[in-house]
Amino acid sequence: MSLTAVYRLGTRMFWQDTAMLFGTVITPVALSVGLPALMRHLTPGGLPLATVVFQGSIALLLAITALMNVTMTLTVRRDQLVLKRLRCTRLTDTQILLGQIAGTATQTFALIVLCTVAARLAAGVPLPADPLVFAAVTAAGSVVLTLLGAAYTAAVPRAELTPVFTMPVFLLAWFASGAMAIPLPSWLETALGLLPTTVVVDAVRTGEVVAPLLVLAAWAAAGVVAIRLWFRWEPRRS
Repeated sequence: MSLTAVYRLGTRMFWQDTAMLFGTVITPVALSVGLPALMRHLTPGGLPLATVVFQGSIALLLAITALMNVTMTLTVRRDQLVLKRLRCTRLTDTQILLGQIAGTATQTFALIVLCTVAARLAAGVPLPADPLVFAAVTAAGSVVLTLLGAAYTAAVPRAELTPVFTMPVFLLAWFASGAMAIPLPSWLETALGLLPTTVVVDAVRTGEVVAPLLVLAAWAAAGVVAIRLWFRWEPRRS
């Protein structure tokens, strides 16, 4: 079994899991397209607001489809001893994790692109002015959030508690994205602006690429270190 085989296996298992599909694909996609459409058609001069809401919903897609998805998947497989059994094969630890991370990141990026086109058709949200910058920051964000989700599994004691542990992350990402116009103290706004989801959303809005990629690289390094230090391949013994 190779890295490619792990990638294909993880992707196939994901698309065969109805509950996972509803929670990490259908729901965020519906919100990402539905909310801008509502803003566009139910509020006067709603196109600018619909655009802001959709751009903020990219943070929602990253938080749910990337981070929450991979956290839940790896936690379930850890508790079911699937990860432990995979380590008994010829696969290295790196191949096992990279296969899952690559599969989830690819799906997340594809859904962001799909939602961008759907929001254009349903709400008239303009397509990105610079498609290359958009692709670079959303692809990098998908990888980084998936990597952080793998690291976050260390904080989840049991698979059934994954939604409880990941929901605050999702809410924070949505709040920090700027989709809700809430006045914040300058220090808090600065801190929230360093979140990886916020960095991606700001880059999509401004077209800047260098600084956001540097911040995402720092988050990626932190995720790699956290995985090396705290990632668990089997459940804790009670």
